[in-house]
Amino acid sequence: MPGILYLVPAPLGHADISLVAPQGVKRIVATLDTFIVENAKTARQYLAGLELATPLQQIKLLVLDEHTPPEELTALLKPLLSGKNVGLMSEAGCPAVADPGAALVNLAHANRIRVVPLVGPSAILLALMASGLNGQRFAFHGYLPVSSEERIKKIAELEKTSKALDQTEIFIEAPYRNRKLLQSLLETCRESTLLCLATDITLASESIATKRIGEWKSKLPQIDRRPTVYLLYAGKN
Repeated sequence: MPGILYLVPAPLGHADISLVAPQGVKRIVATLDTFIVENAKTARQYLAGLELATPLQQIKLLVLDEHTPPEELTALLKPLLSGKNVGLMSEAGCPAVADPGAALVNLAHANRIRVVPLVGPSAILLALMASGLNGQRFAFHGYLPVSSEERIKKIAELEKTSKALDQTEIFIEAPYRNRKLLQSLLETCRESTLLCLATDITLASESIATKRIGEWKSKLPQIDRRPTVYLLYAGKN
């Protein structure tokens, strides 16, 4: 009988583990000795803060990141197919959401492997919760285009869609490109469009604010190189 693939959320940074990992999750993770991770170093740091039944030196970490070729995914399922329970961890936040782990979860279902999501922080949902924007209708778009021209075109498209569907548009960016994305948003969107910037979620430096584009222009936030979730809402404005 195949093992269970547990989707193990990780902190969104150097946060207090007790704030992001409930006791029930800790008890399950403590029983595991094999994990599929995006980054072995940061995974060890997180696991070191948990009371594992197996010494950290004996924990087996298998890497699944954006560079893992599709043909290697089947090999990652071998422990599960042999009956072992395995944890899947993202670099930060919830596995398989804006994360290469989604392909493995899909393959697990195809092989009749039970998939169990564990409770933990999702930057996307936490940002939406705190934004005050439409939480009944929303869409997550991942990363916007890197090219300035394509990025501006996409932003205009998202603003138009938000207005037409009364929908919150959610997206993210590599922290070192935050400044360029913010500038594109301020140059492209209408003054009345609402923009929420949710930065360093769950960390001591957390900052979440929703303002109109015109208001953001008067005082630019300090989000350079800080993980940020962007939420755009042009509906009913």
